[in-house]
Amino acid sequence: MSSRNSKTAKAAARERLRAQREKEQKRAKVRRQVFVGVGVVVVLAAAAGIAVAVNNANKPSYWSAAAKDKLVVPAHASGKNGTTIIVGDAKNKNVLHEYEDLRCPVCAAYEQESGAAVLKGAQDGKYQIDYTLGTFLDDANPGDGSKKALSAAGAALNVSTEAFEQFHTLIYSKKYHPDENVDKLDDVSYLLKVADQVPALKGNTKFSDAVKKGTFDKWALTMSNAFNSSGVNQTPTVKLNGKDLSVVSVPSATVMSTIEAGLTK
Repeated sequence: MSSRNSKTAKAAARERLRAQREKEQKRAKVRRQVFVGVGVVVVLAAAAGIAVAVNNANKPSYWSAAAKDKLVVPAHASGKNGTTIIVGDAKNKNVLHEYEDLRCPVCAAYEQESGAAVLKGAQDGKYQIDYTLGTFLDDANPGDGSKKALSAAGAALNVSTEAFEQFHTLIYSKKYHPDENVDKLDDVSYLLKVADQVPALKGNTKFSDAVKKGTFDKWALTMSNAFNSSGVNQTPTVKLNGKDLSVVSVPSATVMSTIEAGLTK
């Protein structure tokens, strides 16, 4: 190989090496930019995730927000802030006061055994029934069924006292009352399914809209607060003219005879 050719070959080799080094440097720069970009995205995503978590933590819960809503009292409600539901003649001097939670299985057992007979006594004018409904089982079990069912009961009461009576009876029936640990009452569609069995509520758009929109959610919380302030610590609790009656696991005939014996003439 001539000296000239050798020099040309070496120069060409050096040029190839230089071009290769530049190409590798460009590739390395691109990789670094990609890694930096991904790192920034990851950091931003993490920061966004933290921000969302903090925001959600600071955001009031559904029921905390509902507690700040304007109070809408159902038509046909009685007492302070509408927190008493009266069935029968409100002027009757004999008052049978029932304290219940709509998720309560013991309340369901009482209503299934004696509810119809007790209700008939009010309809016959022997006494008025005052209902105070609580939601404490939502605190003890997952779900919001006590509150949602009570809000739906308020929507039924807004239609009529009779609609409330029928909805109340159906909620506690063997067919529709769920196990307290399986909170079907938390489901608006389930509540509307139950309500469809009440003629005055079936196809009633005003009623169904009130249930879906939670029109009486604040009222349900207000009623629950009245229950909590009553001093009652178990459900069902039934008082006749202020005196406790034994109704749990008691036959309907015995409940009614006890009520009859306690009526003020």
